[in-house]
Amino acid sequence: MGMVPFIAIEGPIGVGKTSLAKAISEHFHYHLVKEIVDENPFLGKFYENIEEWSFQTEMFFLCHRYKQLEEIDRDFLQRQQPVVTDYHIMKNLIFAKRTLKIHHYKKYTKIYDILTDGLPQPNMIIYLHASLETLLTRIQQRGRDFEKRMDPVYLQQLSADYEEAFSLFEQANPHIPVLRFNGDLLDFVQREEDLHYIFERVKTVVKGVSQ
Repeated sequence: MGMVPFIAIEGPIGVGKTSLAKAISEHFHYHLVKEIVDENPFLGKFYENIEEWSFQTEMFFLCHRYKQLEEIDRDFLQRQQPVVTDYHIMKNLIFAKRTLKIHHYKKYTKIYDILTDGLPQPNMIIYLHASLETLLTRIQQRGRDFEKRMDPVYLQQLSADYEEAFSLFEQANPHIPVLRFNGDLLDFVQREEDLHYIFERVKTVVKGVSQ
């Protein structure tokens, strides 16, 4: 028996991770796990003053994602039930490296390594990317007040960080398939044919994972 499909969807803010995760969950009948966002009490303050509130914000996300991955393993993967999430926990390091001061980042990575040791890792990743213009448009459309205050320069830097992180990830993990989709070319929310194109690509990789 092959591995139980565990798909993680990643990409910068506003690229459509949650929308695609929901669509994949419904189409393939996978359990959907969404990351905690609105519940983070530090997030609004973070976008107003990144330097001041970055450590608290990132620690909150790390602890919640750690707990979710424990539950994913116990309640679904160990019971042979496929899962799709709208994040990969490695995003914590992408954000932390961008926002934390050096001494905070060193402490953070030590905590990250301890918490993630032994946690289940996705065996397939979908990486969504898009231009700054597309990301800003979609952020405005979904209407989260704290995101509307985001500095476009920060978002542009974050997108570059994602590109670097995924290039390194693919080099270090050639056994984990990564599907890349360009959000400037594919609008899987508005165009059904784009969504079905993604479904077909996912189906092919899932077949290989589960064999």
